[in-house]
Amino acid sequence: MTTMTRTRNLLGGLILAAATVGTWWAWLGWDTGYTVNPETGATSGPYAPWQVAGCVLTLTLLAAVGGWWLSPWLVAPVMTAAFTLTWATHAASVDETGLWAVGAVLVLVGMAAGTTVVSVGARLIRRRRTRKPAS
Repeated sequence: MTTMTRTRNLLGGLILAAATVGTWWAWLGWDTGYTVNPETGATSGPYAPWQVAGCVLTLTLLAAVGGWWLSPWLVAPVMTAAFTLTWATHAASVDETGLWAVGAVLVLVGMAAGTTVVSVGARLIRRRRTRKPAS
């Protein structure tokens, strides 16, 4: 591995980690309140479905761009670790039940699977596009 490749991977990984943490903050980090339905007494939250959908779509875009420019084997662990650690740190600080650990495992598995599939897919598309002969 050349010095240029190492530098690109290090810089790309740091930018990807920062963008992943920024995604959590932009979509989920600011909302800590729960909603209680006055008729049923059911509690929901802290996130609304639109927040989770926006977060997932943004993370999907990051994984695709990351997989296009960087190795998927760098993208998946960086994004998974950055998002899971950020989510778990916040969840542990506000959860009184201890169930944040279960959520953290689910976030870890989901992030690992999702970022791997999307970044590998982006890399395969890039390879296919560069192999096509010019007409």
